Amino acid sequence: MENWFIKNRKADFNAIMSRCGCSEVLARCLVNRGLEDLDEIEAYINPQLSKLHNPLLLKDMEKACLLLSAKIKEGKKIRIIGDYDVDGIIATYILYQALKKVGAQVDYDIPDRVKDGYGINVHMVEEAKRASVDTILTCDNGIAALDPIERAKELRMTVIVTDHHDLAVIDEELVLPAADAIVNPKQPDCSYPFAELCGAAVAYKLALAILQKFEFPNIEQIGDELLSYVAIATVCDVMDLVGENRIIVKYGLNMLQQTDNMGLLALMDACGIEKEHLSAYHLGFVLGPCLNASGRLDIAKKGLALLLSQSQEEARSLAHEVRELNELRKNMTADGVERAVQLIEETSLKDDKVLVVYLKDCHESIAGIIAGRLKDRYYKPTLVLTDAEGCVKGSARSIESYNVFEELSKCRHLLNKVGGHPMAAGFSLPASNVEPLREQLNKNTSLTDEMLVPKVTIDVLLPLGYLNEELVEELKLLEPFGKGNEKPLFAEKDLTIKSARVIGKNGNGIMFKVVNMYGKMMDALYFGDVEQFFNYLGERYGFEEAENLRTGRGTNIKLTVTYYPRINEYNGYRSMQILIQNYR
Repeated sequence: MENWFIKNRKADFNAIMSRCGCSEVLARCLVNRGLEDLDEIEAYINPQLSKLHNPLLLKDMEKACLLLSAKIKEGKKIRIIGDYDVDGIIATYILYQALKKVGAQVDYDIPDRVKDGYGINVHMVEEAKRASVDTILTCDNGIAALDPIERAKELRMTVIVTDHHDLAVIDEELVLPAADAIVNPKQPDCSYPFAELCGAAVAYKLALAILQKFEFPNIEQIGDELLSYVAIATVCDVMDLVGENRIIVKYGLNMLQQTDNMGLLALMDACGIEKEHLSAYHLGFVLGPCLNASGRLDIAKKGLALLLSQSQEEARSLAHEVRELNELRKNMTADGVERAVQLIEETSLKDDKVLVVYLKDCHESIAGIIAGRLKDRYYKPTLVLTDAEGCVKGSARSIESYNVFEELSKCRHLLNKVGGHPMAAGFSLPASNVEPLREQLNKNTSLTDEMLVPKVTIDVLLPLGYLNEELVEELKLLEPFGKGNEKPLFAEKDLTIKSARVIGKNGNGIMFKVVNMYGKMMDALYFGDVEQFFNYLGERYGFEEAENLRTGRGTNIKLTVTYYPRINEYNGYRSMQILIQNYR
């Protein structure tokens, strides 16, 4: 069962309401986000592009620009090496477009997820050398690629790394690759004011700097266009939507609504998205997964080719392909989750604080998605492992109180390779070390039972009678929502459920009529595990009562819920609804 908490931060709400001209509800939501200084609140409500930091503040940015400009003027061949996820695809696209504009002899390569694994490798370095490549430019990878970059230097190649991942740790010491320039806000002695950029954002900073170096015309217009792609990567790489990331996504969404990129327009059309209504949700849960699917089940270059499409016919064909790949990925994921849940429930795994689930024949590209689903279901750090060529590969997803990259790094003696973030990591190991890894992670964990109980944090207890269209519109000032800037959560006690019916193509939603204690009636929607919902009601009120509700008969069921309000428009009629997030 979840632990529910009501935020009760103190502040001068009257001053905020007066300065910002907002309601008390919005003022409380702002304070609950840690915003109390009036200037900070103003900057949050009205983010400005002018507040993006100068790219040259990044360590080695000037050095990278000097190296690239010299290579471009000398006609040397440059190869961009990206990665196979959305962040890597878009980072590659941004650098490729920028370098082409300034006359570079440039091409790109993206690793195959299964054949090559993550990021640059020795094989790709040697292949580049055979192709007479002079300079390798990485994006969204490279910071931990010690051996491949060492090999590139042995071959007398120039290497520029742009990345945002954590540095490699050897014998508890941070280690940098032997590159000629490293642009990564997380490296030591980097004075850049905001370290939480995605890989595409770091690539964007380099793209702007090199365009400025060549005094390319219309830099502002090109920068705006490139920023729109960074918005997709920022959301899809699950970066915190604060600071620069909030500005990037806020403005990037506006620019995407005006995009003329044939590939993106074709993908929006294939997914049934009207670009005028594009939101961060569409980036993270519709468009992004389609681009990701190309790298998971096919080749990531297909997603990049979509962005580079030069004809509507090519764009429509590629958009259809990546969307179909995503549908296949969804089905494979659902099957994998079902098998994993069965394995956990039928074995001693369910008693572990850190779940290590070995699905031998699972497609390695969806292990991370399955791990995320299991993490959400059990609220435990989860590692999903699968057989790969010559080893076992794994993907990990974690909870706030567990730094999974750090914990895996403590087990390096069991692993071949590991990389990632506090909340997500990838690794490989011999099959014989799977069980020892599980044992060590659980034996040495500092997780307590309390840490494994999900926390639901409520912004305001808000009776339904306070909801109106003006408030719903005002709450849009808090957008875009995502990690680090979640939707505010409101709560109402003792709602009487007057009726309920299961909806949705897959029966994954419920439409309610609810009435509060003051007689205010409203439509409510819930999307989630419908069977679990009715089972909960059965355990609390009796299964006959729960069945009465499901079949449209009268009941006396009451629920306390958390929710977010929205306006529903249907046939020209507008009505208030609430979207139920949690119930008890």
